[in-house]
Amino acid sequence: MPLAAFAVATAVDLGSLLAGWHLGHLLAKPLLMPLLVAYVITRKAPRPLIAALLFGWGGDLALLFDADPAFLIGMGSFAAGHVCYLVLFGRGRTHPALGGAYALALIGTVALLWPDLPADLRVPVAGYSLLLTAMAYRSSALGLRAGLGGALFLLSDTLIATGVADWPQAPRPDFWIMATYVAAQYLLATGALAPRQAYGREVLQD
Repeated sequence: MPLAAFAVATAVDLGSLLAGWHLGHLLAKPLLMPLLVAYVITRKAPRPLIAALLFGWGGDLALLFDADPAFLIGMGSFAAGHVCYLVLFGRGRTHPALGGAYALALIGTVALLWPDLPADLRVPVAGYSLLLTAMAYRSSALGLRAGLGGALFLLSDTLIATGVADWPQAPRPDFWIMATYVAAQYLLATGALAPRQAYGREVLQD
């Protein structure tokens, strides 16, 4: 039941963004993470996963407000969620080549965005990007599903950063940000609940 409700809330939120119905987005977005939390609790989810999703909810609420302080609060809440995810991933194995690819993506993205970001956001965004990239890389320790979720989370937040930097945007940028974000959280959550396999090998348990 919670998962079905999560699907309905996701459809309403994304449909509202496509239709330009701001009220629908304001009503649906705050429901997404609590419904996903309710679902994972029924599956006896580990506490770091529940905490990560709740911090994501805090970030969702903060980003409903269009102001720099709200943006920083939201980024801080998401950062706390990434720390919870890193705790969840533990000491599971990841592919070394993937780490190199993520490192290159981090350096390239920050270098390109840096000149166009507001001066007071450059350091916070760079620090957050480092933590986000670490989470995305380590997510693969739980297998392909969670690894894809981590990659989508990185993509979603990169889209936000390009908007902050005033780069040209695709039509309906908020739709793409939310679509990749909701998919990321769902894949991370369900990947954490699935048997913990990474690249065909059993992940080390803490």
